[in-house]
Amino acid sequence: MNLEDNAMGLTTEQTDKILQFQDLTGIEDMSICRDVLQRHQWDLEVAIQEQLNIREGRPSVFATEARAPPVVHDHIAQQVFTDDSPEGPGGVTGLFRYVVNLVVSVCYSTISSVLNLLLSFIRNDDRRLVTDPLGDVMGFINSYTTRYNSHPVFYQGTYAQALNDAKNELRFLIVYLHSESAAETQNFCRNTLSDHDVISFINTHALFWGCSVDTSEGWRVAQSVGGRRYPLLCLVCVRDHRMTVVARSEGSCSPQQLINRLQRIVSENEPYLNAARADRVEREVTARLRASQDEAYAESLAADQEKERRRAAEREARAQREQDDLNKRQQEERRKQEVIEARETMAAQLPEEPKAGPEAIALLIRLPTGERLTRRFLFAHTTQDLYDFVFSHPQSPEEFEITTNFPKRAISRGPSKLIDVGLKDRDVLFVNDVNA
Repeated sequence: MNLEDNAMGLTTEQTDKILQFQDLTGIEDMSICRDVLQRHQWDLEVAIQEQLNIREGRPSVFATEARAPPVVHDHIAQQVFTDDSPEGPGGVTGLFRYVVNLVVSVCYSTISSVLNLLLSFIRNDDRRLVTDPLGDVMGFINSYTTRYNSHPVFYQGTYAQALNDAKNELRFLIVYLHSESAAETQNFCRNTLSDHDVISFINTHALFWGCSVDTSEGWRVAQSVGGRRYPLLCLVCVRDHRMTVVARSEGSCSPQQLINRLQRIVSENEPYLNAARADRVEREVTARLRASQDEAYAESLAADQEKERRRAAEREARAQREQDDLNKRQQEERRKQEVIEARETMAAQLPEEPKAGPEAIALLIRLPTGERLTRRFLFAHTTQDLYDFVFSHPQSPEEFEITTNFPKRAISRGPSKLIDVGLKDRDVLFVNDVNA
């Protein structure tokens, strides 16, 4: 195992993760285990979760949207590479040949698209019905890995998912369309895609998605990109805020040729990705700033609302207190008025003061205010008459009791006659406020 690990360029930690991944997933091929882990940056948990999702028929863990973003196919602007020898006549002859090839390529793509559209109405092609795109991709990956052991790490998901991930991660996406019927396919797979430098470059700079044109998913993508020869490589990236096919490499080529082409395309289009990354960072900073401002505004608004609520509560409490005080004052005024009216009524109902005589006694009554009252009563008058007389005076307390001076004793109001309670002429009585 150590010699094999060294040949694969694995560390001890990576080897342990491959063995764990193999035990948990049941995948016997070590190369497949390595490719999956490498695809997920050697994150064992994420890689295992994706395998479980695939087995359950759910999308890749990298999938973020069900629909693919629109892709621009500008056949005039994009670069097209073939396996033609770079040596050839230069000058006017070379320029003429380039223009002719460009015109032929554009005309071929246009005519091919029109013919395919017309033929689609005449004949039925089972590949037009895409029923299981994920199954098509995984079936191709398994078949390819069985035949060609060494290759770049395939993206384990549909074309739509790969486009979404490339757009979201702002990375290059290399689309590989495989055709078994093409004579150049085996040479390209065995020599070029299995080259260590090619694998390293692709795994480092791009997502690598592949499928066979014999499947519905691969055929649909092939119709979209409009390639003429297979094997076909298309490079897709964000350009001017749109996913754009910036280059195609048709047919077989040597590993060095492919690396040179990819390096050229990446260097020419990296500024667009950098601009998109800077724009995204700016939008994220702006969004965070706006969110921070919104949060600060919400907190300020909540604080202002709380202050206003407290002020409203204080105003309401103050208004309630003022209303309670007003009600108390009004009740007090009504009570005082009722007392005044009761005194006046009582004074009107009092019997007339009798004249001096043997049946009458004069009583001296001292109020709590110090005022003295003098009045004659008949011995036959009751203590209730005495209390009524005192109450009718404006300066008397509302509730009181009457006591004698010496010996001090209280005189209860009621039907008892004055002579029966022991009052004599010229007695001094005191009025005591019971609420004082």
